[in-house]
This record gives sequence, C-alpha cells and structure tokens, in this order.
Amino acid sequence: MNTPAGWLEDGNALARSYRFEGFGQAFAFLTRVSFHAERVDHHPEFTSRWNRVDFRLTTHDAGGITDRDVALAAEIDRLAAECGGR
Repeated sequence: MNTPAGWLEDGNALARSYRFEGFGQAFAFLTRVSFHAERVDHHPEFTSRWNRVDFRLTTHDAGGITDRDVALAAEIDRLAAECGGR
C-alpha cells in the first residue's frame, strides 16, 4: 500500500497535520471531515489546537493501515484544500 503524499506512516497509522488561518477555519474543516467520516463509517483520531488539526488514521479491526485509511486520507486532503489548510 502506498502512503499518500504528505502523510507519514507512524507505527500502524497514517499521520498528518494541517494548519489554518484561525480556529473558525480549523473547526469548519473538522466539521466537514466528521460528516464524511459518518457517511463512510470510518472515524479518524484527531486533536485540535486553535488553528492546527492533527490526524491519525488506522483500522483498529485490521490492526493497521488499510485501503479505508488511504481513501479517508485522500478525502481529508481534499477537504483541507477547500478549507484553506496547509
């Protein structure tokens, strides 16, 4: 499995951080990610600090990274770009 561009393999998970201009943009981004995660029934681990959001994606049932994590990473990247994340 190929690690998506911009993401790092961190043990049994994919990891990436995004920064935004402020809290409102970061929160709007997380809201959009959460709606997508609910639709696909695959939920990321994340932390949020003011203008920064950190993700770890793993499939717990499989014990590591799967195609579902790679697909979620791609959608998170797309949403981040739309919301001004870098």
